[in-house]
Amino acid sequence: MCLSLIVAIGPVQAERLKDIARVQGVRDNQIVGYGLVVGLPGTGETSNFTEQSFRTMLSNFGITLPSGQRPKIKNVAAVAVHATMPAFVKPGQKIDITVSSVGSAESLRGGTLLQTFLKGVDGKVYAMAQGNLSVSGFSVSGQDGSKVIQDTPTVGRIPGGAIVEREIASPFAQGDYLTFNLDDADFSTAKRVSDAINDLVGPSTAMAMDAASIRVLAPRDVSQRVAFLSLLQEVTVEPADTSARVVVNARTGTIVIGKNVTLLPAAITHGGLTVTIAETQQVSQANPFAQGGETVTTNNSVIDVNQEDARMFLFNPGTTLDDLVRAVNAIGVGPSDVMAILEALKQAGALRGELIII
Repeated sequence: MCLSLIVAIGPVQAERLKDIARVQGVRDNQIVGYGLVVGLPGTGETSNFTEQSFRTMLSNFGITLPSGQRPKIKNVAAVAVHATMPAFVKPGQKIDITVSSVGSAESLRGGTLLQTFLKGVDGKVYAMAQGNLSVSGFSVSGQDGSKVIQDTPTVGRIPGGAIVEREIASPFAQGDYLTFNLDDADFSTAKRVSDAINDLVGPSTAMAMDAASIRVLAPRDVSQRVAFLSLLQEVTVEPADTSARVVVNARTGTIVIGKNVTLLPAAITHGGLTVTIAETQQVSQANPFAQGGETVTTNNSVIDVNQEDARMFLFNPGTTLDDLVRAVNAIGVGPSDVMAILEALKQAGALRGELIII
């Protein structure tokens, strides 16, 4: 596996407040519903809940099927419909929806979603969905059971497929304060944000509540509050340096070392160990003149162990990150060996920084 090391040493740049923080209460909301997709070219399903849903739909239109008759509905599929309502979306506006099969339908390509209620966590209906699906994947089956599937044919989207029916209340215009929540909580960054706002607007306007929240005194008038917020979002702040971290991705072999990571004097020895296990089978046949002899198969295991010469690296005081990167690359080890070295350095107290393995 290829091993790559990245050293994060770039200077910290000032960022806008809108890029590092979110206004409390201004958020998206998820809605979900259950419906039927019809018009499928024989790629639907026949299941109990699909049949029940189909009967319920017909009864809503005054059509009742005989109790003993099972409809053939291979052109119908039961689906889950979900969407995200952005903040401040109003009734009458349209939002995109995603439609996913919940049964054994082979494909939703060519189907049409019938009117579906989309509800929030409170059980209230916030949008109505309907329309023709756009499906990127496809599935092709042969009579011998072979099948070719590309992407996911059982999931589709309908751009603008739902109409908002109910507005979600927002606390944006309530109270005397606005609260900014940092994406990455840090006491130093929170203090810098509050200082920057106070320098722009006036003293005692903003106050850092904790490592993630900054409370700002705001006008009560909605129009003035919007203008005030648009001004604050453009305030530039230089985020504080993150804590010293070394992040290791064991799957991809990527190692990212923060610029604040330092090394204390240490010596590292590394030896490569290779274990090879080969299984062979031997067949033992009975003598042709023996009475009641049987042919027996036996397994033989061959284990070969090779150990490379150990290498030792001495890190003196003042060792930099570049020295660490060059040393790790020089021994040509794999990600698992690098993790072992970093863990050993951390346990020995020679690695000043947090070691995170993902």
